[in-house]
Amino acid sequence: MTQDRTRADSDAQASLARTARRLRLGLFLPYIVLALIVVAWSAGWFWIRGRAATEIDGWIAREAAAGRTWTCADRSLTGYPFRIELRCSAVTLDRSDGRFRLGPSTAVAQVYQPRLVLFESAGPFHVEQGALTGDATWSKLQGSVHGESEGFTRASLVVDGPNVTVTGADPGPIAVAGQHLELHARPTPGRFDSEGAVDVSLRLAQAAVPQLDALTGNPAPADLSLDATVTQATVLRTGPVPRELERWRRAGGTLDLTALSLAKGAQRVQAKGALALDEAHRPVGQLDLRAAGVDALIGSIVGQRFGSEKGALVGQLVGGLLGLGRRPEPEDGSADAAPLKSLPPLKLVNGRIVFSGFPIPNLYLPVLY
Repeated sequence: MTQDRTRADSDAQASLARTARRLRLGLFLPYIVLALIVVAWSAGWFWIRGRAATEIDGWIAREAAAGRTWTCADRSLTGYPFRIELRCSAVTLDRSDGRFRLGPSTAVAQVYQPRLVLFESAGPFHVEQGALTGDATWSKLQGSVHGESEGFTRASLVVDGPNVTVTGADPGPIAVAGQHLELHARPTPGRFDSEGAVDVSLRLAQAAVPQLDALTGNPAPADLSLDATVTQATVLRTGPVPRELERWRRAGGTLDLTALSLAKGAQRVQAKGALALDEAHRPVGQLDLRAAGVDALIGSIVGQRFGSEKGALVGQLVGGLLGLGRRPEPEDGSADAAPLKSLPPLKLVNGRIVFSGFPIPNLYLPVLY
């Protein structure tokens, strides 16, 4: 009996020990599983990071073989545990037609959403291309690209306080500054596969353009909006501009303006139409116009043909007939903009700009490349 009792006590103690071990294992099991998940996630992140570095190196090598040398100074890939973050203290592109440089920039993609890339840059941007030198600065620049296996579904760029200057241009330097700029692009539904078409939307608010001020005689800031479709956009690459434009022209590329709007104080112009490049590499096409408050501008244009005084008088007469004059201010002080009136189409043909059937004197379209 004593032996049986001893054996029973031993079995009971063993059972209690096994129960205690199971309880301890159950207590620590969540932590063990969590540790395994962390290890697996970490291994996966480093694998993705390595794959991203390989893809970047491969793309840079392919570009270099095509004559385009990209450099990401002080490149780093960080972002653990949920992001892949590419940082460059400067991004440069050297190719046969010039050199491009962008200041400190960052691109970020979430591990679980790798085809959405967000980027930002502190700038500035500098370009040297032939006789032209361009510089751009801003207070903030951010953008995004939604990619897919063979292209993209949407790309966006938002810039606060853009300021662009170009020197070496004919007939003189170009300067453009603004309050806010937005640029969006997407494949055109139903036309991307067949025509390589891409929709583009541009908005520039409170722009200061001295050349435009001189042309219109109006120092007010301008608001510009553009909705357009670029056909055969898929043939464009990152090669020299003349080669890419010629490839686009030969492919039958066009710029279809759905809506172009420019508002500058009381002056407002809207246009739509289609533009392309002719065999001499000049813009060609037709724009249908609607405008208000541009009688003085028409007088200036007509004046070049008939002489300043007679031209101004004829221009005012034409503007009045077309209903383009400035509407008198309402007596109650309420803001009531003059309605837009249709203008004769503006045609770009053989290097000239033809308005109302007459080429504008002393104004020639440049050869773009």
